[in-house]
Amino acid sequence: MGKWHYGVVLDAGSSGTRVHVYRWLNHAAARKAAGSEDLKSLPEIKTKPAWTKKIHPGVSTFADSPEDVGPHHLQELLDHAREIVPNDAIKDTPIFLLATAGMRLLPDFQRNVLLDQICSYASANSDFLLPDCGVHIQVIPGVTEGLYGWVATNYLMGSFDEPENHDHGKGHHTYGFLDMGGASAQIAFAPNATESDKHANDLTLLRLRNIDGSPQEHRVFVTSWLEFGVHEARRRYLEALQDASVVGAVSELPDPCLPAGLQTTVDGKALPSDGETGISLVGTGKFDECLRQTYPLLDKDAPCADEPCLLHGVHVPAIDFDVNHFVGISEYWHTTHDVFGMGHKDRSYDFKTYQERVQSFCSQDWDDIEHGILNHQWGKKLDQESASEICFKASWLINVLHDGIGVPRVALDDPSLAHNGTKELLTQGKIKGYIDPFQAVNKIDSTEVSWTLGKMVLYASSQVPVEIEEALPVGFGSNVAGVPTDFQYPSVGLLPSPEELHTEKWHDTLFDGSSSRRVPGFLLFLFIVIMAMFFLCGRSRRLRVYHKINNLFHRGGPSHPNHPKKRKLFGGKLPFFGQRSPSYERVLEDGALEFDLGGPDSVRSSSDAGRSSDTDSGSFLPPKRTTSWGSGNTPSLKFGLDNSSTGAIGLGISGGSGVTAMDRTGLVVRTESRDHLTPIALGPTTNGRRSRAGSPARSYPHRSPAVTSLSHE
Repeated sequence: MGKWHYGVVLDAGSSGTRVHVYRWLNHAAARKAAGSEDLKSLPEIKTKPAWTKKIHPGVSTFADSPEDVGPHHLQELLDHAREIVPNDAIKDTPIFLLATAGMRLLPDFQRNVLLDQICSYASANSDFLLPDCGVHIQVIPGVTEGLYGWVATNYLMGSFDEPENHDHGKGHHTYGFLDMGGASAQIAFAPNATESDKHANDLTLLRLRNIDGSPQEHRVFVTSWLEFGVHEARRRYLEALQDASVVGAVSELPDPCLPAGLQTTVDGKALPSDGETGISLVGTGKFDECLRQTYPLLDKDAPCADEPCLLHGVHVPAIDFDVNHFVGISEYWHTTHDVFGMGHKDRSYDFKTYQERVQSFCSQDWDDIEHGILNHQWGKKLDQESASEICFKASWLINVLHDGIGVPRVALDDPSLAHNGTKELLTQGKIKGYIDPFQAVNKIDSTEVSWTLGKMVLYASSQVPVEIEEALPVGFGSNVAGVPTDFQYPSVGLLPSPEELHTEKWHDTLFDGSSSRRVPGFLLFLFIVIMAMFFLCGRSRRLRVYHKINNLFHRGGPSHPNHPKKRKLFGGKLPFFGQRSPSYERVLEDGALEFDLGGPDSVRSSSDAGRSSDTDSGSFLPPKRTTSWGSGNTPSLKFGLDNSSTGAIGLGISGGSGVTAMDRTGLVVRTESRDHLTPIALGPTTNGRRSRAGSPARSYPHRSPAVTSLSHE
């Protein structure tokens, strides 16, 4: 292995797939190059703009033709990655395809078939490290996507390695993260100390590892709203428009979110030339009305089972905007900058200035906007389709940010602040980073902010060797001490063996003095052992033990017939010890052989189904001794999918007693008997999943990972 380690992540979003290539020094070179202070920092990951490539459409569009996703989509991305990673490093370079909201919206069957096809194609057409498709190729839940984004943001901002330079007050130094794509939206932040204590059970424990092997721990709240991305929100908005109209009574629906004079089909396309449009949308260009009609989409009135809630009845701890400063990416950046030119990446979001520019643009007639597009008035990237969507996106973003999440409207409440006050913030921003409640960014230190970077930070950090055996692993899970049972490991190679997991769980539960369940757990353990021995020893042994114990109560007692007999232990009526027939019991007491009556019409138990008969007609044979262990109890991996927005989070590698399986969303599923798994008849499968036998077992060398641009190298 050379000086550099590489990693490839494919972000399979709803509108397209983007490949990212990253690299970092191996742990030996990183420690040698680091100073004493740098040893307490995370591994340094590097990338270049040219190492990223995006193609359209998204993989979810291949749901009806999964056989095309490889040659018509993946191949171009795999070729791009191969051009960057050196040939001698490809076999040791992990590749991940992590799909997000677009794939979450597919039916289970289509989603699983598509993932299997991606796995098959990537395995057969690349030599990248792909030890387990169930881990490396999966649909991640929104909470995992949000957590990765939070890691990437704080990694680039330097708040992990230099917390003293990002003091927001009250001992708080990390930044909140906001992301909005086409189908979903995420929020992730570390609450203040008061809220962290109050909502400790709602937080996620995140553990990283520095170059010197020392750990970093953070506790983060993260949640996701499916169908709250801009495209899904637009779909829900148009459905509401149609529901509010009289069906069949109108052929044109006025849309205040479209510029005046623009007429489109309901799905936003240009009107067909033949004039057969059905119901069409007619823009009125009234942005205030657009804001009013998009507000109900926040679903602020939904029942809240666990106060407080923000959108759609989803619980979120109270946000202290004095210390929680948020960074928004994706649509938060594009909608505030692509058309309206809100300034550079290090300038603050000014609500007053932004809304004024949106009002000015969206109140124009469509003819004037088309003329401005031709003259590149808003830059060369703006086309007619983007211009027709931007007013709805701006209204949705404003509602989500300020009425949904509650970000203060900077400069709105103070009329004296009639200008965009970003210049005054730049000097302070260079020292402490972003200090306003919200700022939209695209790049930090010339590196694009992407949740894929957060995934690679975790992976590279997990490759740093530990100095002591007791060191806790890198990953994330429930906010409890030690290694939670739902802990998510960044790599399949880091998953402990089942024996280690089993021993570790029992040891911690039974013998750890800090565990409140130590004594009850130990008694439960003894009870289980005794019951297992009881059922495994067989009826004859149970009878002998029973009679020995029973004789203890008769020992030394009178045997004269005139003396009264002592009562048998438990009245001799325990069903697991006694027999149905007194005569049969006496035969056993006298030491006769055990036997079973059998014949051609004997009914065999289901456990003997398919076996040859153990008895012949009219014969007496000793009964077979059976146990509760069947031949079909061999553990097997089961991969499934849970689209809930709470679940665990990450690669789905999770540990627990007797649990080694993981699903494609990063959630742990219970290992079951192969007899209970129904295969999917789609090519070569094992228990409904594609066989991993073709992937050789690979050793994971210990490796070392703030992403910096290589533009100066």
